[in-house]
Amino acid sequence: MHVSKQISEEWMRERANKLKEDVCGLFIMASNGILERMNLVDTIQHLGIDHLFQEEIDSALKDIHENDLASSKLHEVALRFRLLREHGFWVSPDVFNKFKGDHGTFNNELSLADDPRGLLSLYNAAHLFIHGEPELVEAISFARHHLESLNRRNVLKAPLADQVKRALHLPLPRTHRRVEMVSYMFEYGREDGHNPVILELAKLDFNLLQRVHLKELKEISRWWKDVSGYMGINHIRDRVIECYTWSYAVYHEEEMSFARMLFAKIVVIIALLDDTYDVHGYTSIQECRMLNAAIQGWDDSAVLLVPEYLRKFYEFILRCFREFEDQVPSNQKYLIAFSKTELQRLSSYYLEGAEWSHRKHKPSFSEQVALATMTTGTRPLAAGLMVGMSESMTTKQAYEWAVNSTDAIISCGKTGRFMNDIAGFKSYINEHKVTADVAIAKINELVEDEWKTTNQARIDHRDVLPVVQRLINITMAIPLYYSDGIDGFTFGEGIQEVLEKLYVKPIPL
Repeated sequence: MHVSKQISEEWMRERANKLKEDVCGLFIMASNGILERMNLVDTIQHLGIDHLFQEEIDSALKDIHENDLASSKLHEVALRFRLLREHGFWVSPDVFNKFKGDHGTFNNELSLADDPRGLLSLYNAAHLFIHGEPELVEAISFARHHLESLNRRNVLKAPLADQVKRALHLPLPRTHRRVEMVSYMFEYGREDGHNPVILELAKLDFNLLQRVHLKELKEISRWWKDVSGYMGINHIRDRVIECYTWSYAVYHEEEMSFARMLFAKIVVIIALLDDTYDVHGYTSIQECRMLNAAIQGWDDSAVLLVPEYLRKFYEFILRCFREFEDQVPSNQKYLIAFSKTELQRLSSYYLEGAEWSHRKHKPSFSEQVALATMTTGTRPLAAGLMVGMSESMTTKQAYEWAVNSTDAIISCGKTGRFMNDIAGFKSYINEHKVTADVAIAKINELVEDEWKTTNQARIDHRDVLPVVQRLINITMAIPLYYSDGIDGFTFGEGIQEVLEKLYVKPIPL
């Protein structure tokens, strides 16, 4: 049966609700077995329907954490490690010691090299490493070596072969979850022992959500057409679908529609500011200074400070934030004020970058990284992503983390910059007099450090994990846009196929 207009949304929702009850029953049936619960949670997460079973998953993970797993199978030990670390539970890397020889290195005599599923699980789990865990760095190297060998020899069968290829390109804990989910949905049905109830629910849920997302995309595209026509400035790029996709990575759930649309508009404003402060392009340094002075003033009367052709753009920013303020409940207005303050700071950082270009200043690598990180906009994004979330999530502690955090928010900015910052790359080569290969290796090493900090944030801030995880979702979306030396955000053709899968093509039932 293929999804068509003949299948009504009402039927799909009724069927999905019935299947949800059946899956809740699976949690009850698996309540006595740690391994069964681990596999159930993993499958549900991988198929993108964990948002439907949050209470059941939380309860299962609590039990999985409190009970040791007596298993000598690498896949099972690694799966428990990954599931718990993903959710902010501390697990020691010592759980892998049983797979090591007398010298403390992974033991080839245990036939680990002939266990592709175990190696893949180890490889993915070890990428949740934090600082000071060389044993997990060794685990990644060991697993990668053997997986690459298996991959070269073409001995793996589908769907495992495809999963290994994807993981070698990008480990599971770093993938855009919805993009990975679409791939996995076509693979899960070919796995031994797959559950057709879970699979049907995942397909229905995806198709129902896709309708919501496509409707939102049409709405925000109309909004963009109106505002870009009103502003009438030539230097801005039409990136509204990509901006919406950042927001979609943060929250895809149906009930988060308001938060998703508001956040997408904040991303649009940041992208517009970024384009406007590009002194190599359209705007002179004097015009940049005038625009920044007006943004710091943040008042209708300050429009007179702005060059005439940018006045409608300035008015648009002010109007957007007024609308945001009108749309949120009174107990969330402080979050809009926080976003505004962070946008003003971002404008100052953009101006500083423009001044460097104007003066032909050649910053050191550390100066370049520091400023480039601040101009990614992750601070205003961290503020904006809390707007529209429930009160139970946007607590005082979550707000303080977003205001004061030096971990996941900064790491998100650095990861984005290291993966898409030619200027930083060039300054490293010039400063250290090294070859391009050496500079690439160094920057890759710095990216790994930022992932360690990101993973640590889940553990350090488990009390505000719902907000921290939403921010980490942005970091996990970065490789979709910036990998293999391609800027897919600016030159969006490379991700068109992905976007069609997410928003346009329903999954056959």
